[in-house]
Amino acid sequence: MRSRCPLLGLFAILVACGGGGSTIPVTVPALSQEALAPGTAAGKYIKHVVILIQENRSFDNLFSTFPGADGTKRGKMSDGRSVRLHSIDLYYPKYLTNSHAAFVTEYDDGKMDGWNLVEVGSAPCARCAYAYVNPSQIQPYWTMAREYVLADHMFPDESSGSFTGHQDLIRGNTAIDKTESLIDNPSNSPWGCDAPSFTETPLITKSGQFINDGPFPCFTYDTLRDVLDAKKVSWKYYVPPLLGNLPGLYWDAFDAIKKVRYGPEWSADVIMPEKKVFKDIRAGSLAGVSWVIPDGANSDHAGFAKHDTGPSWVAQVVNAIGKSKFWNSTAIVVVWDDWGGWYDHVPPPQLTYAGLGIRVPGIVISPYAKKGYVSHTVYQFGSVVKFVEEVFGLGSLGTSDRTSASILDVFDFTQKPRKFEPIAAPYSQRFFEEQPASDIPVDTN
Repeated sequence: MRSRCPLLGLFAILVACGGGGSTIPVTVPALSQEALAPGTAAGKYIKHVVILIQENRSFDNLFSTFPGADGTKRGKMSDGRSVRLHSIDLYYPKYLTNSHAAFVTEYDDGKMDGWNLVEVGSAPCARCAYAYVNPSQIQPYWTMAREYVLADHMFPDESSGSFTGHQDLIRGNTAIDKTESLIDNPSNSPWGCDAPSFTETPLITKSGQFINDGPFPCFTYDTLRDVLDAKKVSWKYYVPPLLGNLPGLYWDAFDAIKKVRYGPEWSADVIMPEKKVFKDIRAGSLAGVSWVIPDGANSDHAGFAKHDTGPSWVAQVVNAIGKSKFWNSTAIVVVWDDWGGWYDHVPPPQLTYAGLGIRVPGIVISPYAKKGYVSHTVYQFGSVVKFVEEVFGLGSLGTSDRTSASILDVFDFTQKPRKFEPIAAPYSQRFFEEQPASDIPVDTN
């Protein structure tokens, strides 16, 4: 029998600042139910979209002090106290919890004050999550944000972790029907069709119930793959190999998509190791749409093996594109798949029973991106999906793409394409191309 437990009620759309952050007007998109127009002017200029996915950081954790952004230096605790966020290195040895239950506690009906109540590394740690990364540790990210566009109101579509976050980035939301959506992680790994037969994926229902024993994680719903294939637009999903030479192990978003896992695209378009993206760029074979996932050694996830290479990994993929023939026709979106348990002061708008989740950073890089622009528009991962659909004239998947604000407003297609200036980074492209696979899963929660 399915086990159920009540959740806190959702509230109407709320966009506000708290915890000591400055009040910055945000743009809340109209929730239009109209189908997407078949293509936009962006398609005249953008022929390639690259989605670089990093791991488990909230906006305040990486950009709390970024000029002009909606950040904060203080956080709220459940007892009413306000505490100063403390500075940390990018590498952090403890593993922060980022389940749906943690979201409910931290979000606290929009009070954003429950981080001190969630265990860190399976033990109480009242102030661990109230932290921001020293900007000197993540200079490549700040350089990209200063030169291009930083989105300071980007939210995952679900109020949980990496599994749903990566599904959102190939599809929009994770609704499996009109009343239930996937939430949290499958009960076993790999997180997809290769999981043991007894694996279950939790659900959240329209009535606000959490269901532990949901479906096996091998789904038949449509993703961007279906509409890209229908328009004959090429795509590739770059993912690190792990134990048994299986892409992703803990997740590869397309391992949970039955049509891909058991079709020819599994070997043709799911590419490992992930560093083959450099080879494809050099060879002039960048796909229309690419998703690029880091090796676990280059993930920004806290609590894994000691490393500080994540910002350089992202920078070197951007540099490879910037120095190539693809620069003038490419839009790069850098996004973190979930908040990773770190404090953030902006209450996520509750647009559906499943989310939105805690705010994460978004960076948009393109020769047509506005220079040094901080976008306060409310985006969700469906906004990235919608942008892909608009660029290639794909029509709508009918998920959160239909109600999301597109990221089109961060571009200026009247400007001359900007010359690319390489992003300085401590680790070189050669370092990553020669780096052996770590067999560290990019995420396990």
